[in-house]
Amino acid sequence: MTPPPSTPLLDRPVDLASPTALDDSFGRSAIHDPTAATASEAEGGRAEPRREGPAAHWADLDWPTVVWIGGVHLAALAAPFYFTWSGLAICLALYWVTGGLGVCLGYHRLLTHGSFQTSAPMRFFFALLGGISGEGSALIWVANHRKHHAFSDQEGDPHSPRHGGMWAHMLWIFPRHSGPELAAHTKRWAPDLARDRGVYFLHVTFLLWHILIGVALLASGWYLYGRDVGISWLIWGLAVRMVIVFHITWLVNSASHMWGYRNYETTDDSRNLWWVGLLAFGEGWHNNHHAYQRMAAHGHKWWEFDPTYWAIVALERLGLAWDVVHTPNGTGRNRASRPAATREIPAG
Repeated sequence: MTPPPSTPLLDRPVDLASPTALDDSFGRSAIHDPTAATASEAEGGRAEPRREGPAAHWADLDWPTVVWIGGVHLAALAAPFYFTWSGLAICLALYWVTGGLGVCLGYHRLLTHGSFQTSAPMRFFFALLGGISGEGSALIWVANHRKHHAFSDQEGDPHSPRHGGMWAHMLWIFPRHSGPELAAHTKRWAPDLARDRGVYFLHVTFLLWHILIGVALLASGWYLYGRDVGISWLIWGLAVRMVIVFHITWLVNSASHMWGYRNYETTDDSRNLWWVGLLAFGEGWHNNHHAYQRMAAHGHKWWEFDPTYWAIVALERLGLAWDVVHTPNGTGRNRASRPAATREIPAG
């Protein structure tokens, strides 16, 4: 979930038909069993040399990412001086569009886990919404998240709270990885997206969409209501909204692996945390998700409100989504997923 405003990782989309490329089905199999062997492992090499954990990283930061995250937070500090009700409304609307539809539905349940299928234009649309959340392109986001599931709270997890709560929340984003490491990372964990030309186009144009949205917000507000409203729409619709979406997504990585209750015994520390569930459009029912990763529904109890699932159901009824994984029967192979007695770990 790291935003990559720097140079694109790959020179061109991966051609999986080439003799040296990964098997075409690997991206799908990564959804079910991300630890499956790859061609590079069979050759005796390291399939994915990307290092994880804080110990080896802090001497070398990814400064474009530091500037990106830091700059958005600094811009948001101006929000109280340019508050308008219309700016707040735009902020909240885009919070749902980019965070709920883009990240939760598009990046996570569609592109990472294949919880449902849809048309190529719809895939592109949801990947675009996820990209303008500011959390990075689908190629990077999905690769990071699939690796998280493969090594959740174990050695190799990009953002486990076992390295510290703040590390899991946001510090894991800032260390730099080498070009070869990142190329191997995306090819290992998201080769299906690396071959998707629409996703790749959004990857290499990541910053352009934010510039266009920023200009559109500023210009439209200025034209309709004056300069101060234009600045308000820019700050609240872009910077404040991105900060909100950032931290709510990051809370799934941190808080939902630290506090809450468990419906299932899994091999990781995932928890169901009600307030993250509400803020993150159902993503906070995280233990449920780790138990049954491909299920479109993350809320498994009647009180576990999951608006992202109901958005998928709405798409299905409109004929825009199909092969929706409604039950555990379609989740593929899961490590331990037997029911557990509900156990609460208090926050704080």
